[in-house]
Amino acid sequence: MAITVRRTEPADVEALVKIYGNESAFRQTLQLPYPSYQSWKQKIENTPEHVYGFVAEIDGEVVGNLGLNVEQRARRRHVASIGMAVSETHSSCGVGSALLAAAIDLAESWLGVTRLELTVFVDNERAISLYKRHGFNVEGEAQDFALRDGAFVNAYYMARLLHRTATEKAPDAKIRQQQ
Repeated sequence: MAITVRRTEPADVEALVKIYGNESAFRQTLQLPYPSYQSWKQKIENTPEHVYGFVAEIDGEVVGNLGLNVEQRARRRHVASIGMAVSETHSSCGVGSALLAAAIDLAESWLGVTRLELTVFVDNERAISLYKRHGFNVEGEAQDFALRDGAFVNAYYMARLLHRTATEKAPDAKIRQQQ
């Protein structure tokens, strides 16, 4: 089963509504149940230049989505955040891994991102395991992070850092040395 990852296109709206309309997706993301076609159409058509959308396809069917949002504030332009969902029928098939690999490559090899961030509900063990396999580490836990099914749930803050070699110094180290 070959997985193809590509940029999100307007023709993907219906598939995205289907993915995020599934309970397994909206329970584990910050999306609301019953997504509308029109809201997803607007998201796709009005995507800012610093936001990159990916879809994963198997046999021409869109089965996963990932958004990569590069920070625009001057002091955080080295940071991007990630959010994603995979169709319930294609979980544990490598879709999430393929989407993450594509996003990590774009971020670190082409956009100059050195820190990737995400949040994940603490009970989403499958996603946490996936993120750890791709170099993300838990940095903290947010209490009562989001409302889900009428109750607040906690989430982990996770990040992946593009490590500098031992001989390189952080950019601000030179400034401190000159003072």
